[in-house]
Amino acid sequence: MTETRGWAKLPEPDLVDHDSPAFGPGALMTPANAVTIARLAVSPIAFIMILNEHSSWRLVALWFVLTVTDSLDGYLARRQGATRSGAFLDPLADKVLALGGLWAVVIAGRFWWAPVVLITLREVLISALRAYWGRRGLAVPASKVAKTKTFLQFGAVGWFVLPPTHSIRWLADGFLWLAVAVAWISAAQYLSAGSRVTTTMEDA
Repeated sequence: MTETRGWAKLPEPDLVDHDSPAFGPGALMTPANAVTIARLAVSPIAFIMILNEHSSWRLVALWFVLTVTDSLDGYLARRQGATRSGAFLDPLADKVLALGGLWAVVIAGRFWWAPVVLITLREVLISALRAYWGRRGLAVPASKVAKTKTFLQFGAVGWFVLPPTHSIRWLADGFLWLAVAVAWISAAQYLSAGSRVTTTMEDA
């Protein structure tokens, strides 16, 4: 697999050493994907609970499990072999969980809609660019800044649903606005890296 300034070329199926990873890049039914699909399936339950309960310990437990298992599917993918389906499903699950949770809190009347719109616009833009560069054979690994953005989004919802911090408005709001700032910083980095890679490919 070749790399270009942090961007990885998607592996071709006939070039993969199947003796090393448990699953090749074209695999669909993998343990990592099973965890990711479970996160997607259970996420709507958390959104409904946010709307109906706002804050409760059982909601905290569910939100914690949904967010922490993001690391589990990544760990399984690294141990057993990364797949193209997983590269698509994992960030999708994160976006559904983060945006769904944020919008649920907006509908519940706690978050202002403007910062959540800014985060949503960023995700739409980057998802469109991922699809564009994916068609050109480039996979885009999540940067540390992007992972921090996801952590802050999960944290903003987490502080809202946690009973001891539910009424501390500045804590959840602070995480939310930090998430907006970090989201657009990571978007700028992504656009810059993409422009360099595109130029390199065209000059090659």
